Amino acid sequence: MSYTEMQMAADDIIAKIVFAGMRFLLAGLIVLLFLVVMNPKSILVSRKQFLILIILGIVQTALQYFFFYNGLANVSGMQGAILSSSGTFLTVLLAHFYYKSDRLNWKKAIGLVAGFSGIIIANWGQEFQLSFQWNGEGFMILSGFTSAIATIMAKELAVGIHPFAVTGWQLSLGSILMLLIGVPQLSEGAIVFTSFGWGLLIYSAFLSAIAFALWYSLLKYNNAGIISMYKFIVPVAGTVLSSIFIPEEQLNMYILMAIAMVALGIIVVNYKGRKKIQVQKSKPVEIK
Repeated sequence: MSYTEMQMAADDIIAKIVFAGMRFLLAGLIVLLFLVVMNPKSILVSRKQFLILIILGIVQTALQYFFFYNGLANVSGMQGAILSSSGTFLTVLLAHFYYKSDRLNWKKAIGLVAGFSGIIIANWGQEFQLSFQWNGEGFMILSGFTSAIATIMAKELAVGIHPFAVTGWQLSLGSILMLLIGVPQLSEGAIVFTSFGWGLLIYSAFLSAIAFALWYSLLKYNNAGIISMYKFIVPVAGTVLSSIFIPEEQLNMYILMAIAMVALGIIVVNYKGRKKIQVQKSKPVEIK
């Protein structure tokens, strides 16, 4: 909706970088301002922590949303919602190599197959012919990959930093990089701001601020694998909202099958992890 309202060309990568930069800079400032009011000391970070936040901002905000926004411009809203869930499954794959206690097993393998099958089904056309383009579906999958990397980075590196500070700083720092790259190259008239367009920008900024703040708060106090199970809401909500607000998009058999497969995959992947944690909690502590 934002692309159409602001008359951004589908192939104008720079315009999308600038739009994303504006959105996430505003979102980051909203979170930091909230933190200043509620807990001013939490906004302060050490030099080492600031470097970590810069790296996280580059990966989580600049890289991820460079791929996301430009990929989304070349796929339907429904496809984008389903393809964005690839990050959940890629997180499981990365965790297999990063954590010795989180190796792949047969249940996770079944979940991954189901999830990736749903992503493939989402890209079948009405004539059951697979469509794939690097600047569309490829960019959406790369967005999921960078999201998976950022999830592990945030869990491991952002220790001791308030989750709202992680949110505000990484959004602000990542978006500043996007604007520094995009604004000098922006063509005249590439983005046309209207009253409704400004409203969409502010609305999306608040959504990002709230979503990222909640995500980092959950990630700080919970296992990344367990809470990612609830991300199955993304493809479901995204496809339903696309069918409501985008007139040319309608639910069809392939999209419904894709939603079911992705949701099933995420649930199966994480079911074993939850069960294992419950067993560990109930295990008596040995006193030496």
